[in-house]
Amino acid sequence: MDKTREQIREERRQLKAQYGELFDAIAGLLFRADPIGINFGHNTDEYEPEAGTILPRLKTCESADDVLRVVHEEFVRWFANSAGSPDRSRQVAFEIWDLWEQRVGRDR
Repeated sequence: MDKTREQIREERRQLKAQYGELFDAIAGLLFRADPIGINFGHNTDEYEPEAGTILPRLKTCESADDVLRVVHEEFVRWFANSAGSPDRSRQVAFEIWDLWEQRVGRDR
């Protein structure tokens, strides 16, 4: 069963509440880096769905390479053939790892 627009909005609201600024930072990072090529300048929320599926999986990551695997898997899931190789997302993954480490370190 497909989710309704309202269910999707509610899930995103919950993620933003749970992760706070980290959600916005990762969505913004993805938008600026634009590894998929969907940044048209005005659609600043374009990578929010991907940030929403990447963030919960970061708990299982132990390194930037793990984050790269997660990011690439999510891009493949969202964009199929447009995802390209994992190397396309390497810099983004390392920056996400840095953001995550800052968050985890602060919460310890």
